[in-house]
Amino acid sequence: MELNLSESPTRSVRCIVKLGGAAITRKNELEEIHDENLEAVACQLRQAMTEGSAPSKVIGMDWSKRPRSSEIACDVDDLGDQDSSEFSKFVVVHGAGSFGHFQASRSGVHKGGLEKPIVKAGFVATRISVTNLNLEIVRALAREGIPTIGMSPFSCGWTTSKRDVASADLSTVAKTIVSGFVPVLHGDAVLDNILGCTILSGDVIIRHLADHLKPEYVVFLTDVYGVFDRPPSENDAVLLKEIAVGEDGSWKVVNPVMDLTNKKVQTSVAAHDTTGGMETKIAEAAMIAKLGIDVYIVKAATPHSQRALNGELRESVPDDWLGTIIRFSK
Repeated sequence: MELNLSESPTRSVRCIVKLGGAAITRKNELEEIHDENLEAVACQLRQAMTEGSAPSKVIGMDWSKRPRSSEIACDVDDLGDQDSSEFSKFVVVHGAGSFGHFQASRSGVHKGGLEKPIVKAGFVATRISVTNLNLEIVRALAREGIPTIGMSPFSCGWTTSKRDVASADLSTVAKTIVSGFVPVLHGDAVLDNILGCTILSGDVIIRHLADHLKPEYVVFLTDVYGVFDRPPSENDAVLLKEIAVGEDGSWKVVNPVMDLTNKKVQTSVAAHDTTGGMETKIAEAAMIAKLGIDVYIVKAATPHSQRALNGELRESVPDDWLGTIIRFSK
């Protein structure tokens, strides 16, 4: 079921945010969350969503027992006298990082073949891993007072056909937004009409959501300062500050002025990454920009990411801002 967005209040969605898996997990440690980054990102999201109108005291919404704790953190008494906070409409999508990719890669889930026992087992294992991460991200945002609702694409009816989105019931996402909640989706193992199953990446999910929800802007939070002309770990790597996207979806670097084409920009993919890494991210961001929606790729938990989340870059971009802007250019 698709939405008639001409009549939908979700047209006022302000921002879709992608939490990169490498930014919120420790990518070289199996199923290990980067707690410091996640806490910082949650705080920045709250500031961006409330646009400075947040109460002085954050009332957490995670009332469940935390690991290594004997008590439940519950601020119910404080809520009685608390004014309701107005949150602008955001949607959050996160990658898997050190969750899910290992299971999917080891079993070949991304290649399909559900008739094989190893693939079926890997499908289950992958979903256990990524939904565990989704829960922890929802809890982290809820502790910052953000009314988050975890939503798994598989459970919400997302399917693919040769890895392209074939169906996605966005009505639940729309109702969640209209009801004042923040949907938190994630890359997931899904059924594929041709392959049997595959991995639906968070970057593809964001492009589909952007196409239907038409946010004002999109922010990709990563573990590096943006898109570079080669892996940023290499010497002399250059940050590409602005990429222009043409009507045909092709893109070129416009800042800095370089003798580069998109074919010469080198990207790297971790051996266990089943979603395409930075190359997929750039391609999906270009498709979003083609819709007339600015995309910012920026390092998470930095002053630069706060500016991007706040929407400050839509009018002008300060010279000292570090990140990559991908924009449509007629």
